[in-house]
Amino acid sequence: MRPALPVLLSFTGGYVDTAGFLALGGLFPAHVTGNFVTLGAALTHGTSGIIAKLLALPVFCLTILVLRYLTYKVPPGDEKGLRILLVIKLLFLIAGGACAIWLAPFTNPDGLPLVATGMLLVIAMAIQNAAHRIHLGASPPSTLMTGTTTQIMIDLGDLAHGSLGDQTKIVKGRLSRMTVAVFAFALGCGLAALLFATIGVWCLALPPLFALVSVCLAFAGPQAA
Repeated sequence: MRPALPVLLSFTGGYVDTAGFLALGGLFPAHVTGNFVTLGAALTHGTSGIIAKLLALPVFCLTILVLRYLTYKVPPGDEKGLRILLVIKLLFLIAGGACAIWLAPFTNPDGLPLVATGMLLVIAMAIQNAAHRIHLGASPPSTLMTGTTTQIMIDLGDLAHGSLGDQTKIVKGRLSRMTVAVFAFALGCGLAALLFATIGVWCLALPPLFALVSVCLAFAGPQAA
């Protein structure tokens, strides 16, 4: 019912994750479990950049926990809850982008400037994940593409087999939504990589603009969005 909003969130997720990884020493702001891999690599090779990766998951989890508790103060199905979450995400993306531009270059991978900037972006992406899961649960996830890609391949296999019967239309609709989500995420990744290669950490000035458009879509209402 709001097709543009989850697509934009997927694009934002891919963009922020890639920009954060490139600008913040391999930190994933959105795909926080991926930080376990980079943390293991850092420990194995004896490199730095461990603190931000250690903090990412607990900060992400604590943000979700607090937001979930606060959502009980908003009536179920109320558009106000989604709008509030997206506005808060916008504020954290503004703060994270401003810190990245102001504090760069990050010469110390374990220094406070990088860790603080990274946690602001992690919180922003945690808010996006919470908003998506609570208010847009019928849409494909905006940051986790592994499960989405798996389902796409399963649906393609089912369609090729031709045994879905009355479920064919439903599966085709789901396949379409998931394919768009993966494409939007990949497009965000590609744009972030391109801009980081050309303008460096200034690429993190764009996510607040994406978030602002998301807020406008939320305030426009389900049909307009």
